[in-house]
Amino acid sequence: MRFVYVMDPMARVLPDRDTTFALQRAGQRRGHQSLHCLARDVFLKDGDAWARVRRLHVSDSPPHFTLAESEDVRLADCECVLIRKDPPFDAEYLYVTLMLESVRGRALLVNDPRGLRDANEKLYALHFARHMPRTLVTSDRDRVHQFIGDLGTAVIKPLDGAGGSGVMVVSKGDRNTRSIVDLMTREGTQYSLVQEYVPAVRAGDKRVLLLDGKVLGAINRIARPDDVRSNIHAGGRVEPCEVTREERAVIAEMAPRLVADGLIFVGLDFIGGRLTEVNVTSPTGIQELSRHVDRDVAEDVIAWIESKAGDFRPMLGSIAPS
Repeated sequence: MRFVYVMDPMARVLPDRDTTFALQRAGQRRGHQSLHCLARDVFLKDGDAWARVRRLHVSDSPPHFTLAESEDVRLADCECVLIRKDPPFDAEYLYVTLMLESVRGRALLVNDPRGLRDANEKLYALHFARHMPRTLVTSDRDRVHQFIGDLGTAVIKPLDGAGGSGVMVVSKGDRNTRSIVDLMTREGTQYSLVQEYVPAVRAGDKRVLLLDGKVLGAINRIARPDDVRSNIHAGGRVEPCEVTREERAVIAEMAPRLVADGLIFVGLDFIGGRLTEVNVTSPTGIQELSRHVDRDVAEDVIAWIESKAGDFRPMLGSIAPS
């Protein structure tokens, strides 16, 4: 099968950490062809979505990847399109998801572009607000300060951040808090998310990976002593962990909505058993999980894609006419 990865440049990929690399390696091992393209390489021609792609070969040994010469492929002629571009969800990302609408029903899309548009990683979790810490989304600075005053300590973060970028702890009475709120809201002109600080975060921020609404496994990310952020990208260390019965109950409630929205490969974040984020654009953690369970969990994802992508029968004429 041919899998198209719409993603960032391969030069940015960390072979020992990135989930996308693990998926490419597992697919290659199972005999499939990986095609790499950037978001800007996707284009519409006569109402059909195409992409300028390069055939990709990955390796655990340096230089870790090689790319062939570029060619144009019609995306509906490939079995699966994996949208793995890192956040933020900007205008270019939006346009790509709109162009990929023409592929729906003709090739497997992971994750579905409509679901990606609807599922801001900070806001989507609020569909399940009863499982979350107290949360406020606003650009009103007075409202933010009142909320912080009620809570005593809170976390404030941008709506479009990733990897822990922009996450700060603010407290009532801290002389830095007003400046931080001004910065995060751009003096009352930009939305921010403010959330109750959960002290259990010092024991870890759990990432649970889901495939088609089912648990693949979990890792626990623990912040450095000098940082509040547990994200791997921010230097958090990773430990093995289990998904609790209570967390599984939350996931069981969420799963039908996730699957209905086409959000197939998802990372849920839990702190102290409470849901904080739903990661859908390019959730990571599969390599760390694989090391903990001593098998390549990425193969589970590829096997699922094989089982679903076989329903789509590519048409002839994948190479663009000159």
